[in-house]
Amino acid sequence: MKNKIEEIKQQLADIKVDSKEQLEEFRLKFLSKNGSIQSLFADFKNVVKEEKPQMGQLMNVLKKDAQALFDKLKSEIKSSDSQEEEKLDLSMPVNSEKPGSRHPISLVRNEIVDIFERIGFVISEGPEVEDDFHVFSALNFPPEHPARDMQDTFFIEKDPDVVLRTHTSSVQVRVMENTTPPIRTISPGRVFRNEAISARAHCIFHQVEGLYVDKNVSFADLKQTLMYFAKEMFGEETKIRLRPSYFPFTEPSAEMDVSCNICGGKGCNVCKYTGWLEILGCGMVDPNVLTQCGIDSEEYTGFAFGMGVERIAMLKYQVKDLRLFFENDLRFLDQFQGAIW
Repeated sequence: MKNKIEEIKQQLADIKVDSKEQLEEFRLKFLSKNGSIQSLFADFKNVVKEEKPQMGQLMNVLKKDAQALFDKLKSEIKSSDSQEEEKLDLSMPVNSEKPGSRHPISLVRNEIVDIFERIGFVISEGPEVEDDFHVFSALNFPPEHPARDMQDTFFIEKDPDVVLRTHTSSVQVRVMENTTPPIRTISPGRVFRNEAISARAHCIFHQVEGLYVDKNVSFADLKQTLMYFAKEMFGEETKIRLRPSYFPFTEPSAEMDVSCNICGGKGCNVCKYTGWLEILGCGMVDPNVLTQCGIDSEEYTGFAFGMGVERIAMLKYQVKDLRLFFENDLRFLDQFQGAIW
């Protein structure tokens, strides 16, 4: 025990402290609950009875000296910091604040919008609180369709039905009601669905939906438009494929996949080793929808498509948890500084 005390006394005599960081290291090493001096007191019970009075006195003196040395060093460092502050030139420009960054959802939304604006699409916006007609009935949803059920839709009122829109297709209905074809528009915006929040789903998310109505619009026009979008968004080497699907407001309907931009289509855990990633739904506008909106379905045809912005952002930035987009964690958002969209 006496040898340990002498060893600690020598360490205190040799110590050099020039900064707050080193002072904290001093405190942790000698004076904290897990420090070397406290460990002496923990071992005191093992000292033979005859030596305890002498060892106890030496340990108390050691602790008192260490505390006095700590207080002295602390005072010296504080005095040194004060002198440094006095040397400050207040005429010098202040350090600029750390710049903010665009949110990844805004980045991807703006890039999607820019791509379609380059081929003649214009932006249309509409209300987030909508009525049944614009969200469901005008889009060919039958009364018994499950999307009308409370488990999918947030209802504000039930008589008459007033809801938080479940898709931005409601904006397209309003455009068709008030515009004579040709129509070429995209509808970016926030939508709401009553879903459990998880790594792949959220009750709030963002969509960009597109609509083109004119004479002699064909499925080939739809395919070429989406091919252009995929190559602009994910790279010139990107391939697409269209798989048959079903949506009440389009016929025929399809889901569009793009070749996985992570593995180059070879197969990985992100694309579940298929080489493909689903990014949007699309199809030819059902004639009933055109008629509901006051457009002659005998004279005009059209196509529509819709994509989730979060889904595109997850693929583009390889984000595996959708909840990150809503948590405002600065460690996550700082990664998007310098992006230009």
